[in-house]
Amino acid sequence: MSGLFETFGRRALFTLDAEQAHGLSIAALKSGLLSCGSSDPALAVTVAGLSFPNPLGIAAGYDKNAEVPDELMKLGFGFAEVGTLTPLPQTGNPRPRIFRLIEDRAVINRLGFNNEGHEAAFQRLVRRAGKSGIVGVNIGANKDSADRIADYVAGIRRFYSLASYFTANISSPNTPGLRDLQARESLGLLLSQVLKARDDAAAKSGVVRPVFLKIAPDLTEEGLDDIAAIALAHPLDGLIISNTTLSRTGLRGTKNTGEAGGLSGAPLFERSTIVLAKMRQKVGPALPIIGVGGIDSADTALAKIKAGADLIQLYTGLVYRGPGLPGEIVKGLSQLVKREGVKNIRELRDRDMERWAAKAIPL
Repeated sequence: MSGLFETFGRRALFTLDAEQAHGLSIAALKSGLLSCGSSDPALAVTVAGLSFPNPLGIAAGYDKNAEVPDELMKLGFGFAEVGTLTPLPQTGNPRPRIFRLIEDRAVINRLGFNNEGHEAAFQRLVRRAGKSGIVGVNIGANKDSADRIADYVAGIRRFYSLASYFTANISSPNTPGLRDLQARESLGLLLSQVLKARDDAAAKSGVVRPVFLKIAPDLTEEGLDDIAAIALAHPLDGLIISNTTLSRTGLRGTKNTGEAGGLSGAPLFERSTIVLAKMRQKVGPALPIIGVGGIDSADTALAKIKAGADLIQLYTGLVYRGPGLPGEIVKGLSQLVKREGVKNIRELRDRDMERWAAKAIPL
């Protein structure tokens, strides 16, 4: 299916503006015609108390407004993460704001948390209440918020009854000043208030929802040390590594490379995997990590796991490989697990961690 898409479907979609093409893909999923999922017990993993049928998820940014999480899981994803959602609707940055780097199989975006706000997504998630499947909610802050930490707390409170887990996204490069929340003092304050909101909601409901923190791939070793220390000092349930990068290192093409925004796709694979492995070394074996960045095949998916990831997510790979990609990756992972001679994919985590962690983070 991916081969057909790359030959015919991508050619047609790439004649459209990137944002128009994205809208068409959401509409296609809503039609219910796309379904190619399968299951393999050897890929089932339990992370932060949640049982995932396989470790592959759709990253936040694709289904910003919680329109198609169930349809995405029918493609083969083991879980879906919706958002980023902000308390109030916001239009984001001016268009055009998504740019394809075709030669590099990459995308630059400067969307700026465009979404319909908490209320619209809440109503959609209410309608799927009771359905199976793990759906995480990625929460953020409005661009003009007077209290950004309060926006994250509001996200926890609003979606607590509906989210399988939460992701606090403090690493988008497209909201001015947002990445400042990764600094040691600011991060400690954010996690204290967000996790207190979670604990308060858990005490009332009797259900504890995991909270993950999504970080940038552009941090220094010292920055990673600070985040590791703060993460371990709080009852955080895991890290997501990583968001898009501001770096343009290693790009082959020239078209659109000068556009402002975060870069995702194949060129992010090495940087994000190095950061993932370094962070695994720093936080130890117990804290869950979701690996994101440049995954577009079963081999790159498994490489993330061997570098230290418990779960993995992709988005940009869909742009270039099409809706058959998740099913293809899941099938490929099943074959790779058998080839490795293990009973479950969990046994392969960390096998290449030291090799990846020994590499320098690219400039």
